[in-house]
Amino acid sequence: MQVIGLCRFSYPALGGFQVEHDRIEDRIAYLYAADRMEERFRHFEAITLPGLKAQTDGDFTLLIVIGDQLPKPYHDRLMDLIADFPQARVVAQPPRNHRQVMAELLNDARDDLGKPCLQFRHDDDDAVAVTFVQRLREAAVDCKALLKSHRLVGFDFNRGYIARPDAAGILAEETVTPYWGVALAMAVKPWARHTIMNFGHNRLNRFMPTVTFTHENMYVRGHNDHNDSRQGKRVTKVKLKRLDLEGEAYFQESFAISAEAVRKIFAGQPVFTE
Repeated sequence: MQVIGLCRFSYPALGGFQVEHDRIEDRIAYLYAADRMEERFRHFEAITLPGLKAQTDGDFTLLIVIGDQLPKPYHDRLMDLIADFPQARVVAQPPRNHRQVMAELLNDARDDLGKPCLQFRHDDDDAVAVTFVQRLREAAVDCKALLKSHRLVGFDFNRGYIARPDAAGILAEETVTPYWGVALAMAVKPWARHTIMNFGHNRLNRFMPTVTFTHENMYVRGHNDHNDSRQGKRVTKVKLKRLDLEGEAYFQESFAISAEAVRKIFAGQPVFTE
């Protein structure tokens, strides 16, 4: 079964953000501000890409959606980061309605609309375990009868970590959070054109049957100052602890996240306390 992931990399959509702007020009200026872009690239390189590149099942496509006005230095830098990642496909789009453009891109990426597929969404500062695609395919097989009976079926791998990288390594805390948008996927029947991006991640179970998996850590939720989801007034504070050598080894094995690479990429940046 075809597996397609979608990652928005500072794409200036119309809608789809918790940080609102009156004009699209203001949104573009906000997204492409130098400090913000530097942080996005550090997280993308250190946290997001390693696990995706190291998947035990490499038979998947990752769409990386960017704005068609992304400055060339950032575009070139992005292309350099994915040069050794053949599953990645960069798609440039003008500002358009968020859900509409993402759904179109996912459907266009399907090899055959007459065949079922698996889809997942992914933020540019999050990570999935190196076994994620493998586990997703296994879940689809385990739930074969459910997939046969329903147009859409959700899969929520809800155990993982919140983590913040910095110049000293990684601060993290294990969590179980349902429908968080990372390691969240959906099975789509043949000819169905709804995609995982047609639904708010925390409302997925209102529109389809879903199956949750809590037996293994499947994600790292990036924690940083530019998280769109952390810009509201009622954001829950989290307390993270510095990973020790055993924890760093676990992150390397499970998510391909190297604490040594994190320290190098974030060198010169602030070090956060526990």
